[in-house]
Formats: sequence, structure tokens, C-alpha cells
Amino acid sequence: MSTESKNVAGMSLGGGRRENFFLSLLEYYPEKKRWFLKSLHQVKDEEIQDRDAIIASWVEQYGLRELIVDFPLSRPPCEEACLNNCTGAHACPRREIIEVRSEMEKLLDEDAEYERCNPKKYEQDRIASLEVDYAKNITKKNPDEHMLSRAFKRKLRKGFVPYWHRPLDFWIWKNYYDQLLDVFKISYDSFGNVSVMLLARLKYLVRHLPRDLKMYESSIEISLIELYRAHIINKSTMFQLLDLELAPSAREMIVQQIEKNMDIFIYENDLDTITKNGQAFDSFILSVVGQRMLMNGLREIPDWGTSDGANFIVPSFVAQESSRP
Repeated sequence: MSTESKNVAGMSLGGGRRENFFLSLLEYYPEKKRWFLKSLHQVKDEEIQDRDAIIASWVEQYGLRELIVDFPLSRPPCEEACLNNCTGAHACPRREIIEVRSEMEKLLDEDAEYERCNPKKYEQDRIASLEVDYAKNITKKNPDEHMLSRAFKRKLRKGFVPYWHRPLDFWIWKNYYDQLLDVFKISYDSFGNVSVMLLARLKYLVRHLPRDLKMYESSIEISLIELYRAHIINKSTMFQLLDLELAPSAREMIVQQIEKNMDIFIYENDLDTITKNGQAFDSFILSVVGQRMLMNGLREIPDWGTSDGANFIVPSFVAQESSRP
């Protein structure tokens, strides 16, 4: 990364139109070789009445060029242009859909062959996978490695629907389906879980943002899994995020570990806000994803997974030491 000052912001856009969302702005100071949480703005602190206009004013005020959100920035590949000659959802001829379905069939065929060739070992692995072990490393095995979990096989057998899923969704299934289910109790499905009203809001918002603003999509839960993979946070802390009483202390532990391991300075009042407010915490995590992007610390996604132009990014914290500026 160059020695000039850099900034990047994260903003969680989930919730209703009146949600008290936050903008988390990180800035890098080359002379100190350190990142600072420069601003943690919330909507209620602003005088502008139009909440969508507030976002545009923040972008202009800080000269933002990169913004990370937890919201789909692309649509499934099914297009109205195919309306007159649509061959059906399960016979879609689009190249990216064919590639995804080929990958899915390959996984199921390989797993069936693994079971056929060594049924005893397959059953042993199945029984072992069902054992409750809180010390088990959840990132040791990807969902697409055999033997496939029952939940993941059910997901593959349900298929890929081009008007509901993006190719990116399948990449997330392959890499995070089991972990998201085990830790966060999320049976990740698709872009289709987002409400039409939120999609309309984003479409409106983008029209009022600078054309040179680059927006990227990411996931809070996946980012936390990657923090766990790098041994920056532990599994029990992630579990605590699901408990209303334990969540504030879990958020505090996670932020403190990020601060310690990633050379980020956070003021006490901002730490207090992030600890107490889940929306502020989510926005902060997204800004950390942006920091990793600026420091070339992202996981690689294959071409077929980015064919929809989603600009989806996943942080990698494993190479933290080697990628510092």
C-alpha cells in the first residue's frame, strides 16, 4: 500500500427505513503507520431530515472512494430479456448457470463415489461429524470437502435457481455453509432473502452517490469466521454474539482483539458505542473488511463466482503480518 493517507468506510444497511444506521470510517496515517477509527457517525446525530441524503453527505464530507456494505449489489442472472424464449429455471442456458450446476453435480457425484468405495469409513466420518465438540476447529474442513454434511447435500440437491440465486451464493455455500449453520444458526440461501423495499432503497441511494465511489459487498458473519480462522477471536465469543445478555461483552472482546492485532486505534467513547449497539458493531466490522482490501488482504473468488458483478469481498486475516504497510 502507498504511503499516502487512505480512508475507507463500512456501513450496515440492514433493518427498516428508519433504522439508526452508522458509518464507520477508518483512516490510515502513514507517519504513524497506524489506522484510526476516525469517525463513527449515526443518523440521529445529523440535522438532515432525509436519512438517505445523510449517506451522500458523509461520502462527500470525507472524500470517500470506497464503501463496504452488507447488502447485495447485484441481482440474480435471470433477465427479462429471456422472457419470450425462456427455457425454464432448470434448463437455463446461460454460461455461468451451467458452470455452477456442473460444479454442484460434481460435488454430489464425488461424494456418492466416496461413499460407494468405502462405506464403512464414510459412516464413521458421518458419526464423527455429528458429535458435539466445542473445541473443534470449524474451519479445518470446508463444506465442499468430502464427506459432505447432510445439510450441505440437501442444499445442493435443492438446486440453483437463476431468478433467486447468484453464482456468488454457490461460492458461499461451498466455503461457509456448514460454518454459518453451526455458529450463527444461519441456513444461508440467497440474495432472495432481501426484501423488495430494501432493494428499492439501495437503487435510489446509488443514484445520489458520486459516480467514482466504489461500493463493495461483504458479510459480517463470514468476516467473523475469517477472524476466527486467523486465531484473532475464538469460537465461544462468536457463540456469545447470539445471546442478548452476553452480546455486548462479546462485541467488546472482538473489537479489542481487532484493535490489538490490526494496529487500529479506537477512542473509548467509540468503543462504548460499538459495544452497546449491534448496528455500530456491524458497520465497524465492514470498515475492517475495507482496511484488509486496501492492504491486499482478500480471499480469491473464482471468475464464475464474480460473473454477476457483485463486488463481493471476503477478508483474509491469516496473512496479516506480511501485508502490513
